[in-house]
Amino acid sequence: MEEVQESQTQPSLGQEDENEVITENSAFVKGEPASEFSSSPPKVDSEVEVLHEKVTKQIIKEGHGQKPSKYSTCFFHYRAWSEKTQHKFEDTWQEQRPVEMVLGKEKKEMTGLGIGVASMKSGERALVLVGWELGYGEEGSFSFPNVPPMADLVYEVELIGFDETKEGKARSDMTVEERIGAADRRKMDGNALYQEEKLEEAMQQYEMAIAYMGDDFMFQLFGKYRDMALAVKNPCHLNMAACLIKLNRYEEAIGQCSIVLGEDENNVKALFRRGKARAALGQTDAAREDFLKARKYAPQDKAIARELRLLAEHDKAVYQKQKEIYKGIFGPRPEPVPKSRNWIILIWRWFLSVFNGLVSLFKRERIKSD
Repeated sequence: MEEVQESQTQPSLGQEDENEVITENSAFVKGEPASEFSSSPPKVDSEVEVLHEKVTKQIIKEGHGQKPSKYSTCFFHYRAWSEKTQHKFEDTWQEQRPVEMVLGKEKKEMTGLGIGVASMKSGERALVLVGWELGYGEEGSFSFPNVPPMADLVYEVELIGFDETKEGKARSDMTVEERIGAADRRKMDGNALYQEEKLEEAMQQYEMAIAYMGDDFMFQLFGKYRDMALAVKNPCHLNMAACLIKLNRYEEAIGQCSIVLGEDENNVKALFRRGKARAALGQTDAAREDFLKARKYAPQDKAIARELRLLAEHDKAVYQKQKEIYKGIFGPRPEPVPKSRNWIILIWRWFLSVFNGLVSLFKRERIKSD
């Protein structure tokens, strides 16, 4: 199948290729959804592993693969609480923006967190407890994040993955071309995992690709460099949407497609996949709007025509069902069932009527005679 080329004519989606991953070019992606962020850390029953005199770890979800080396660039989500006040002071998980850390070069206040991350495998989620000496110290932090003095910290961390950079080169030290190239390699790794139906692992790769091109980075790009970055970034969002649709995580898929449409409002694949996610959620009017707009730019596409036909059939079925439901409420009133007749009462009424008639006749004759 021909893939979508940014800023060019959009090709047919094709019936069998509607969820195909974009492979010719290359970023915000979402990993496994976490529980709603509460004011206290989650309860964990696993064994406590002592990593340092001031750092312990409890595994929430097992990871896979190897652990990062000293100068690996790690990408992870985390949220943290001050154990002293049970107050959450940072929530990067909810924002879904991966944090980058080059192990061995972390900031002083992240030393304890760095020890915890260095002990984890890709995909692992853990609860890391850090003493104040390896956290924000005796004075704490009164800016962002706001951490009380001498506060022990509790981190819920998920290690998305890591890059082996022997020289310890962080994203901030890379040139534009190096960051885009690194993101594109991650995207290609994600595509290979997608073809193997390893959707969660694929999404982790897309997420790391997107981490190279955050909002602060994209804001600084203009002209050909911005076009180069979007050629990598937008396909990652669309590939992520394809994974999320297969996992029935439709709200998240809609979000990924909407990011692409914010840059390219006529992107056929983004319109089509958002329409599919909306249709799955029962948002038929919004889904139809997306499909009709996609058909405007790909009028011969069979997949779009099929989805519009399915929506029409769905609407017809809903109408017939509603018609049956309301038929008994607003339809004609049923005819009353005739009651069985009592012949004795009818004969008695006939005698009464004859008697009344004779009495009336007698009275009239008497009046005439008088």
